[in-house]
Amino acid sequence: MGLYGVLNAGVSGMNAQTNRLGVVADNIQNQNTVGYKRGNTQFSSMLTDSSAGSYNAGSVTTTVRYGIGGSSNQGTTQKTTSSTDMAINGEGFFIVKDRGGTPHLTRAGNFVVDGPTGNMVNAAGMTLQGYSLANGDPKVSLNSYDGLEPVNMSNLSGKTSPSTAGTLAGNLYIDAPNGTAPISATNYTKPYSITTYDDAGRPSVVDINFLKTGDGQWTAAAFSRDTATTKGKQLASVPMTFDGSGKPTSAPKLSWNVPNGQPFTLDLSAITQNAGDYSMETTAIDGNLPSAVKSTDIATDGTVYAVYEDGSRKAAYKIPLATVPSPDNLTPRAGNVYDLSATSGPVQTGFPNIGGRGSILSGSLEQSTVDLGDELSTMIASQTSYGANSKVFQTGTEMLETLVNLKR
Repeated sequence: MGLYGVLNAGVSGMNAQTNRLGVVADNIQNQNTVGYKRGNTQFSSMLTDSSAGSYNAGSVTTTVRYGIGGSSNQGTTQKTTSSTDMAINGEGFFIVKDRGGTPHLTRAGNFVVDGPTGNMVNAAGMTLQGYSLANGDPKVSLNSYDGLEPVNMSNLSGKTSPSTAGTLAGNLYIDAPNGTAPISATNYTKPYSITTYDDAGRPSVVDINFLKTGDGQWTAAAFSRDTATTKGKQLASVPMTFDGSGKPTSAPKLSWNVPNGQPFTLDLSAITQNAGDYSMETTAIDGNLPSAVKSTDIATDGTVYAVYEDGSRKAAYKIPLATVPSPDNLTPRAGNVYDLSATSGPVQTGFPNIGGRGSILSGSLEQSTVDLGDELSTMIASQTSYGANSKVFQTGTEMLETLVNLKR
C-alpha cells in the first residue's frame, strides 16, 4: 500500500498543479477583461490512515476561489470616451440577462446600444436591466428581479410631449396710452408670440397681446395664428391690475385648449408695470417637436437620461445594483457574469448610493484585478512543483518495478 500511496501522491500533486496552472492561464488571458476578478487556487490536504510502522501518503485537492467582493478586490477605474460605459464604485453588481433571458450579476459595465434591438448590451452580449420611469417612480422588489426590463433607448426616439403650461415674464410700459374698444387682435399694443405643441408634436403659434385700459389696468389676450379659418380668433383673455410699485395685485393666467392637444395655462404673474421699456420673455413653456435621442447621460444614482437633439432631457430608466451577503461565493459563468450559489446568500436589490451598494461612474470602466507579475510568479512555482511531483511519481514507479522484480 505504501508504494501505491506514493504513486497516488505524485499523481495528485501533478493534477493539483495542473489545476493551478489552468487558473493562472484563465487569469492571464483575462488581464484586459473589463470587471474580471482573478481566480486563486487553494490547496487542501487529504490524509490516509497510517500506523506506527507504516506511512501511507495522502493526496491534495484544489479549490478555486475568486476575489469578487470587497473594496480590496475592486479593480482600478479608467476613464473612457463613452457615456454608456459604467463602473461601480462599491460593492454592487449590475443585473443583466443573457440571450436566453436568464438573469446574472456582473461588474462588466462596457455597455453600448445594440443596433437591431436598441437595448444596452455589454461586450459579452449581456443586456442591462433597469426600471422604467415611464409611469413615475418604480416599485422595487428588494429580494428579486421582478419589475426589471431591458434598458432600451430606441423606444424614446421621436419623443413628443404636449404643451400644458408656461410662464411669461417681462414689463409693460407704465405710460403707454390707453387703448380703445372693441378688443380685437389688431388694436392691441405690443404683441408677442409663443409656440405650443399638440399631442403629436405639431406646433401651434399664439399671439399674446396687451392692451392698457386705464391707470394700472391692462387686458391680456391670446389670439390664434394657425390657419386662415382660426387666425385672429381670440382664445382667452384676462384683466391685469398693478399696484403703485408696478407689481400685479393678483395672479393672472390665460387658459385655452391647444388644437388637437391639451388644456394650456400661461402664467402672467411675473409681469410688472413700470417706467422701463416693453420687454417680454418666456421662462418656461413645456412641450416639444418630435426629437431623436442624441446621447445618453447616466447619473451616479443610476438614473438614465435620454438627451434629445433639441437639448431637452428625460429621465427614462433607473439602474439598480444587486448585492449578496457573501460575494466571493458567487458562481462564475461564461460572459464574465456570476450566479447565486447555496453559500453566496440571496440577492438584495436596490438603487445606487443607498445601503453600501456603491455609486455608478458614467464614462468609466473597472479594470481586471489580474496582476501579470503575480501570475508569472505563480506559473513558475507551479512548474517547479509539477516537476517535483513528477519525480515522486517516477521514483515510486522505479521502486515498484524493483519490488516486482524480487518475485521473479
